[in-house]
Amino acid sequence: MTTTTRDTLLSVRGLSASADETPILHGIDLDVGAGETHVIMGPNGAGKSTLGHVVMGDNAYTVDGGTVEFAGQDITDLSPDKRSRAGLFLSFQAPVEIPGVPLSSFLRATMAGREGAGELKGKQFRKHVRALADELDMDPAYLDRELGVGFSGGEKKKLEMLQLLLLRPKLAILDETDSGLDVDALGVVSRGIDAYRRATGGALVVITHNTRILEHLDVDRVHVMVRGRMAAEGDASLIDAIDEQGFEQFEQIER
Repeated sequence: MTTTTRDTLLSVRGLSASADETPILHGIDLDVGAGETHVIMGPNGAGKSTLGHVVMGDNAYTVDGGTVEFAGQDITDLSPDKRSRAGLFLSFQAPVEIPGVPLSSFLRATMAGREGAGELKGKQFRKHVRALADELDMDPAYLDRELGVGFSGGEKKKLEMLQLLLLRPKLAILDETDSGLDVDALGVVSRGIDAYRRATGGALVVITHNTRILEHLDVDRVHVMVRGRMAAEGDASLIDAIDEQGFEQFEQIER
């Protein structure tokens, strides 16, 4: 079991959760220190994405037990918007589409009342966002499109990286960010993650079931989930063991 320290940014203790009365998470413990990069791996259906959504406060899930603390505050009962303003960020496997809402307007609303870019007005804000888009090699014309409408999978991931750089959270949870991406789009995501770390020194939790994107990261800790439980934890060498033997070794432990 992990132990909380004063440098712990995220502390999850005994977290159990369900959806539609179906238990999914069973007594999860997880600590993430400030500035650390953690990876949560496991087979499909292990509960990895559910964990990310529960930490972010998604009301599609019911917390049946345990606590979530962030930056020293118990956020177990906080709404997602308050968690976001506290410095949490979650990328989605399937971002929403909102016809009629320009991307630029969405980004402006997202930053309203926040420090930094939220204090920029009109042309200053648009110039700032264009600079971030340029850093990601992202066409500024995206800013005039409707939010998510007609975006390819790769374009949606680029948009998530743009939001990450704009919001500058203390902790970013990236849920299957590498899923379905071609080499070029994966490069954009990697540049976004690198730019986020350089600009903020923020912590990362990368949720994935393969190791492709991990080649670009300096990983501090790896956690393996199986059937809604933490089955193993270790340093970055655990990634190589998963590459060689897959998840079957951990599934046997949890039977």
